[in-house]
Amino acid sequence: MQYTSQSLHAHNDYKQAFPFWEAYQQGYGSIEVDIFLHNNQLLVAHEETELDTAKTLEKLYLQPLLQCIRKEQHKRNLILLIDLKTDAAPTLQALIALLQHYPEIIKNKNLQLTITGNQPAPSDFLEYPSYIWFDANPETDYTTEVQSRLAIMSANFKKYSKWNGKGVLTKEELFRFDSVIAKAGITSSKKMRFWNAPDIPNAWYQLMKLKVGFINTDRIVEAATFMNNLPKYSYQLPQKQQTYTPSFVSDGKQQQPKNIILLIADGMGLAQLHAAYTANRGDLTIFKIKNTSLSLTASYDSYITDSAPGATAFSSGKKTNNRSVGVDYNGKKLKLLPEYLARQHKKTAIITAGDITDATPAAFYAHRSERTESLPILEDFFLSPVNILAGSGNKSIDSVLAVKQSKDIQVFHSIDKFQSEGIEKLVITDSIATKPAAKGRGSWLTKAFHKTVNILSQQKDGFMMMVEAAQVDYGGHANDLPYLVTEVLDFDRLVADVLKFADADKETLVIITADHETGGLTLLDGNMTKGYVSAQFSTTDHTAVPVPVFAYGPMSHLFSGVHENTSVFYNILRALGIQD
Repeated sequence: MQYTSQSLHAHNDYKQAFPFWEAYQQGYGSIEVDIFLHNNQLLVAHEETELDTAKTLEKLYLQPLLQCIRKEQHKRNLILLIDLKTDAAPTLQALIALLQHYPEIIKNKNLQLTITGNQPAPSDFLEYPSYIWFDANPETDYTTEVQSRLAIMSANFKKYSKWNGKGVLTKEELFRFDSVIAKAGITSSKKMRFWNAPDIPNAWYQLMKLKVGFINTDRIVEAATFMNNLPKYSYQLPQKQQTYTPSFVSDGKQQQPKNIILLIADGMGLAQLHAAYTANRGDLTIFKIKNTSLSLTASYDSYITDSAPGATAFSSGKKTNNRSVGVDYNGKKLKLLPEYLARQHKKTAIITAGDITDATPAAFYAHRSERTESLPILEDFFLSPVNILAGSGNKSIDSVLAVKQSKDIQVFHSIDKFQSEGIEKLVITDSIATKPAAKGRGSWLTKAFHKTVNILSQQKDGFMMMVEAAQVDYGGHANDLPYLVTEVLDFDRLVADVLKFADADKETLVIITADHETGGLTLLDGNMTKGYVSAQFSTTDHTAVPVPVFAYGPMSHLFSGVHENTSVFYNILRALGIQD
């Protein structure tokens, strides 16, 4: 079944700051109220010592409910679970008398006024008006006629388990719960609710696995937010994608690589990788790489970096301020990796599944203190030694490129039409690059890699390529797990093709990392057999969580341990035998 806030039961709802309204507006499917018959009034309270004549059932629940009905707001199914705290017969009699003043409530087909607590004997259920329903007990056997008056079935969770909500239920506990839930479904076709159950997200996950009809909660807003976000916080991959197992023929060899391929998945931490690994039934190409390390991502002026200084650390070996690309913390121009490689006559290509002037690609060719200066950043590209720049553009970028296009600079607007004509600078601005992988971009990133590597491989002195999976970061900012996981899986397809190239070439060092983690992703549930994963996010921004670094090919052993992000730059120079 699909769980939403309609699957929630507002336990002891009258204790909330705004009884009825908070749960109702959050979309709850069941709301509970305790009532006492006191001096001919039906008062709402948990204990008799708490009785207050201002807190009546009529004022707190019936009148608000009537208001919703009259405004035609009440169109969903709702159970109002009325817990009788005083003797059944007189309390029910008073309730029925009161309800006669609310014909719109008792005639509403979407509403079930359900009695729990001090109930009359089941044999008497049929004597009450048809708009009065009852809460069933799993230990009671009901006749077929009486079953027609049962709305739900409720039981004390602690009777079946002492579980505190952490970890998982034991097999014996699962069997007991499955048995009682089966009885609710078979004997009365009613939804099951367990009161006195742990009330934390992990417990909600476990109750959903049990296929409980209503999840009991006192955390009205938190539980509703959790349920309503499940589609964004959960993902199941329909079919496993194929991965690649490297040959390891050149891996770790003590020889200078001819080529460098740096793959950056913006916003990708270990949780993002493991989410994709889970969705892909326990298989990722990235996880088959042997040489790994952890990168510390802080920028010069902030514990939590953004992409600009994160990528600048890779391109220059220097820490700089947030929002700065290719300059130090004083705004001074830095020498970037493509400039070092140009001294070895190596060509450079930058590819991104995003804007060609965004922070990560810009950090390899531009020198600006403000990452949003798109057009000045683009001007820096024309002065840089970078040979190929591919990604998406916009009207302003394309207008500048149209003016710049000449015998020395060739511009393409589709990766399918991209080809080398011996021109020193090639630019591709393809609108497809901005689309999510699951919504139209398809295999653009791998296609861009293949087209570019075919051109660069013709260079006898080798090349460097940086490829950015920009939209892993977008999924993290949006707190959208399906978006995030599909982007990581697309990135893993790229990794597979890059490793295939490296295995065939045997002279290519591949480095795979991220500039930072985005979203504070925490994995709370998953099933590798089914390809299902569910998570929560702690932020819509970046975090300071270290990110993984994977290395494959000649000199890959240099990438080990826990290190600053600047080490990526220095290890590349070291692998190539370049002195800073």
